[in-house]
Amino acid sequence: MSYAARKGLNRNQIKYVAIIAMLIDHIAWGVVDPIHPLLGQIMHFIGRFTGPTMAFFVGQGYIYTRDVKKYQLRLGLCALASWGPFIYFEFGYFPFLHPTIPFAFNIVQGVTYTLFLGLTAIRVWESQRLKKPVKVLCVIGLCILSLPGDWPVMDVLGVLFVHVYRERPRAMWTAYGLTFLLPCVGMALAGGLANNWFHLGVLLPILALRFLYNGQGGSRRPVHKWFFYVFYPAHLLALGLLRWT
Repeated sequence: MSYAARKGLNRNQIKYVAIIAMLIDHIAWGVVDPIHPLLGQIMHFIGRFTGPTMAFFVGQGYIYTRDVKKYQLRLGLCALASWGPFIYFEFGYFPFLHPTIPFAFNIVQGVTYTLFLGLTAIRVWESQRLKKPVKVLCVIGLCILSLPGDWPVMDVLGVLFVHVYRERPRAMWTAYGLTFLLPCVGMALAGGLANNWFHLGVLLPILALRFLYNGQGGSRRPVHKWFFYVFYPAHLLALGLLRWT
C-alpha cells in the first residue's frame, strides 16, 4: 500500500487519538449516560474511532513487527491482564467471584482479546501447513471465539483483510470498510437511530485512515509501543472504581 509523500498523521499519532477516543467512550458508558444521554451519544460516536483503528494497525503490524510471536504474546497478555478490569468496569464485579452470576457474564472480554484473535487469524492464513479450506474454517472458528469480546468478528476480519489485501488498496479499503460499516449501520437501525446513531461514528476511523494516515510509523521509542498495553487495563480499573464505589 503506497502513501507516497502524503502529509498527515503517523501511526503513533493516530494511535494516541484512538486511545483518547476510547477514554471518552468509556467515561460516557461509566458516568455520563445516566446523567446526559445526548452527550453520551456524542462521546460514543467519538469512541467508535478506536476499535477499527486498532484493527487496522494490528493488520499492518504483522508485516512491520520484528517478531510476530512476541507481538501476539503482548496482545494475549494484555487481554489476560484486562479481563478482570474490563468485567469490573462493565458490571461491578470480578470474574467468577460471584457464584450467582451466569457463566456468560464471566467470560466477557475487551478489545485486546479480539485483536489477539485477529492476529491469530493472520498467522493461520499465512501457515504453509494448512490448506485453504482449513484456513477458512479456522478463521470462522476465531470469529465465533470473538463473540464474548469487544468489537466481535469485526476486529478479527478487519485485521485479516488489512493484511490479506495489503497489496490491493482498493480491495483492502472496501473489505475493511464494509467489515465495520455494515454491522454498525445494522446495529444503529435495529436499535433505533434516535438512541443508537452513535454507531455511525465508525465512519470516522475509515475516513481518517484512508485520507489522513501518512504511512509513517513515527518515533520508535519504547513508550509508544508499551503505553497502550499498560493504559488499557489501568484505565478500565480506574473507571470501574469511579463507577462502582
